Amino acid sequence: MSNRRKPGARNAYRSEFLSSPAWLARRARWFRKQEGLGLPLACVGCGWPAAPEQLELHHLDYSGVRFVDGSWRAFERHIDLLPLHPYCHGILHQLIEHDRVLAHHRGRRVASAIALRILRRKLLGLQETS
Repeated sequence: MSNRRKPGARNAYRSEFLSSPAWLARRARWFRKQEGLGLPLACVGCGWPAAPEQLELHHLDYSGVRFVDGSWRAFERHIDLLPLHPYCHGILHQLIEHDRVLAHHRGRRVASAIALRILRRKLLGLQETS
């Protein structure tokens, strides 16, 4: 098991799924549901409010991502996706990828939760010194 990202050229998820109609529709449904639930739209990393076009969705679980009969399907549960600014999302992945335990010895959901706590702590420290 590894939580490390594969380079884009070797990663169909990144090179194909994230630009597929299935993902774009699922992403739009996620934001509509957030709005329907009356939940504020903000980055879970830094806490800053944002519009959908300013956010990416981080997968806590890939079991809803499927390639069936030659096309991608997006069946992720709402709670398996977290909104993050691209910068915060990149840092979250770096924290996971550069920590041996998070990268190889924890499930994705646990690794993401631990990395998210570290990210928030680091960003809070930066805000306090500004």
